Amino acid sequence: MPASPDIRIVPLAPEHRADWEKLFAGYAAFYKVAQTPEMREQVWGWLFDPGHEAEAIVAVDGAGRAIGLAHYQAFARPLGANTACFLNDLFVDPDVRGSGAADALIEALKGICKERGWAAIRWLTAEDNYRARSFYDRIARKTPFIAYQIDI
Repeated sequence: MPASPDIRIVPLAPEHRADWEKLFAGYAAFYKVAQTPEMREQVWGWLFDPGHEAEAIVAVDGAGRAIGLAHYQAFARPLGANTACFLNDLFVDPDVRGSGAADALIEALKGICKERGWAAIRWLTAEDNYRARSFYDRIARKTPFIAYQIDI
């Protein structure tokens, strides 16, 4: 779906802090992850630390309000001898879903990958995240891999 003409994708900036906090807290609540202000402070710091791999872009509406976010980072793919993008988090304010903000964020991320020579964008989602999965099925191919995790 094409984005509304007044939606712009920009790098996360200090003026987006309050909107980003609300979006990231909403994302954590959706996945039922307990998240404290201290945790959000740590992630905010990572996003502005040039030595940290985490980066972010936001979808901004015509009023300048951040209505969606994408956190991402590069990762090495030794088997393919290339670098790809891992999309850690993608979230759009539920009140503006269907506006094309998610499409615009993905298109912008594809542009970043092309500029940097990254070979792919990869991400995970919950099995029961049906709304997002229908979007992902439209824009990407589902891989045959199953994710595992060892908590430390």
